[in-house]
Amino acid sequence: MKITIETWVNSSVHQVKAGFNESLFKKLSPPFPPVELLRFDGSKTGDLVSLELNFIFFKQKWTSEITEDGLVEGEFFFVDEGIELPFFLKKWKHRHRVIQKQSGAVIRDEITYAGPNHFMTLLLYPALYLQFLYRKPIYKKLFNKG
Repeated sequence: MKITIETWVNSSVHQVKAGFNESLFKKLSPPFPPVELLRFDGSKTGDLVSLELNFIFFKQKWTSEITEDGLVEGEFFFVDEGIELPFFLKKWKHRHRVIQKQSGAVIRDEITYAGPNHFMTLLLYPALYLQFLYRKPIYKKLFNKG
C-alpha cells in the first residue's frame, strides 16, 4: 500500500536538508504511541535509526536503514527501509523528498508498506496516514521563514 503526503514550506531545499536531524525526528514523533529514540545516525546511506514504540502493555522495536540518499539539482532525498519491524508490519520503505519550487520547497513523504496480511495492510492505512499528516504543521512551523 502507498501513502503520499506533501507539505509546502517557505524555505530552500538546503535549509530543509539542514533541518533534517535528530531534533526534528523527535519533534515529528506523534503522541501515541510514545517513542523512545534508541539510535539516530543521520540520513546518509548506511545510517541506522532505531526506536522503541510503547503501546502501554507491550513495546515494539523498529529499526530502519538509510538505503539511498542524494542531492541533485532542485531535490534532496533519502530512503529508509525497515530491517527490524513491529509485528504489524512486514515491509516498510519511506522516501523523504524535498523538492525546490519557485518560492519555497515541497516536503514529500512517500511511504510504501505492507502488513503481515492484506487485512492488516488495509487496517493500518488510516493510522499511518494520520501519523504522517501529524507532521505537516510541524514542518510548516519549523521551515516557514518570516
